[in-house]
Amino acid sequence: MDSNPTRPGYHHGDLRATLVLAALELLEAGEPFSLRGLARRAGVSTAAPYRHFADREELESALAVHGLRELRSELTAGRPTPTSAAEVGELAVGYVRFALRRPALFRLMFGQACDDQDDERVRASRALHDHLEAVMAEVYPASDPAVLATAGWSLAHGLAFLHLDGKLSHADPAASDERVRSTFAAVFPPVVQPAIEDS
Repeated sequence: MDSNPTRPGYHHGDLRATLVLAALELLEAGEPFSLRGLARRAGVSTAAPYRHFADREELESALAVHGLRELRSELTAGRPTPTSAAEVGELAVGYVRFALRRPALFRLMFGQACDDQDDERVRASRALHDHLEAVMAEVYPASDPAVLATAGWSLAHGLAFLHLDGKLSHADPAASDERVRSTFAAVFPPVVQPAIEDS
């Protein structure tokens, strides 16, 4: 952890982003943070953060949004939309890997209620669900994609927390990946195309 409270490259135009990233570093290091403490870390007046966040809760909400967007980016960046059940399983593997790599952020992302339909967390969460829905529509065109997206998200999320909470071991990352794959294969089987009868 950098002991210098002034973050290199800071300028007033990106104070909000600077504070979010500083809070993220402290969160993942298991260190407490406050708006005043973040101001000191950023090398600005103690009043400056309050121009962007009314209180710690608002800052934590911004962290949750950051995490949801980062997760969606990791699941989609540089990858074509999955077209098979096996690729849906790989999406779940990526989800659980993110949770295990960023446990404090992951818990924060899903540990707060969303306030209303205009809440940034609602929109970030909906974007993730929309992506999963598009995947399910592609892989299982004969089924309800919204229902399958919710089912798939619930399964991946449950697996993530079972690993995080020590109910499932993640000492061996390869074994954890395979557990997620086999669980998804059991619940989301391959789509069998109907045979074309000869005329």
